[in-house]
Amino acid sequence: MIEELTTYEITGIGIALVMLVVGSIIDVWKREIHDYFWIGFGSIGFLTIFISSDIFSNLLMIGFALIVAPFVILLWRLGLFGGADAFALIALAVIAPMATINDSFVTPFTTLSNAAILFIIPFCINLIRNLIAKIKGENIFEGFEETSTKKIAAMLLGYKAKNPKFGFSIEKTVQGKKKLDLALHHAENQEFCTEPNTWITPGVPYLLLITGGFVIQLFFGDILISGFLGM
Repeated sequence: MIEELTTYEITGIGIALVMLVVGSIIDVWKREIHDYFWIGFGSIGFLTIFISSDIFSNLLMIGFALIVAPFVILLWRLGLFGGADAFALIALAVIAPMATINDSFVTPFTTLSNAAILFIIPFCINLIRNLIAKIKGENIFEGFEETSTKKIAAMLLGYKAKNPKFGFSIEKTVQGKKKLDLALHHAENQEFCTEPNTWITPGVPYLLLITGGFVIQLFFGDILISGFLGM
């Protein structure tokens, strides 16, 4: 399939990968990416359309791919992920609309749905970390008065950090008693926790998952659709 790609498509995939990899490194390092980063890459990606042999068809493809834009902006406003993640997906729709190097079916939402599935990985890491702590005999819920259901949920969502960094607190004190706070918080409004020995949920750089989702889209396609078709 890769030999059938046009110069325009190969260039777009290359620009998209550079954008996502560099953006992921910046996100992990600084946890903040300026809007100009996405505007710059998006503009470069759009200009590459002029090396295309069929500009009109590719403009239509970009227009169709951009139906993801209002959806990701809504997710951003709801606080489910950050503005950088929304802008990354919008820029991706312009640079490499529904790009793939195999014959698998993809949609404008494939990168996002693949990334959502990869989001299971942090839950598994949290659970393993907590189970290891329990095996070592650590009382990770010392001082808490909570139900077993909430404790299990907390073990999936986070862990007790000795020195928190890039994580959000999921505990609170109510009438002098420790409680787990598992309510949804806005991704961009909540401050990182700095209190030692606090239950936190890691601030996972979602851009890493978007990058992984795009790579899966290139080589495999849409995990969700493939799963339904395989049933």
